[in-house]
Amino acid sequence: MENFFLAIALILCFLVLLCLYRGIFGPTILDRIISISVIGTKTTIILVLIGFIYGRMDMFVDISIAYALLNFIATLAAAKFFRTRKSIVLDAKFFKEVGIK
Repeated sequence: MENFFLAIALILCFLVLLCLYRGIFGPTILDRIISISVIGTKTTIILVLIGFIYGRMDMFVDISIAYALLNFIATLAAAKFFRTRKSIVLDAKFFKEVGIK
């Protein structure tokens, strides 16, 4: 049974790499936000599978719940940021405001 869960975890790691590609080369900011959120969800599942493999479900479930909560809050914060900005295109004015050249 452990080999099955290990195989599932490796498949999920491969799927995380595919989402990472979309997160880096996504055509829009919204694609990038969604792909990073999906990566966080897959990482939560991988943490639970690792907890089952090592026999420490209690510890890894706590870690995965905290990670899922942080992922959710970060997704909401990014969505709120781009909603208040009323634009999903980062222009030169934004970079000047935050001090990036």
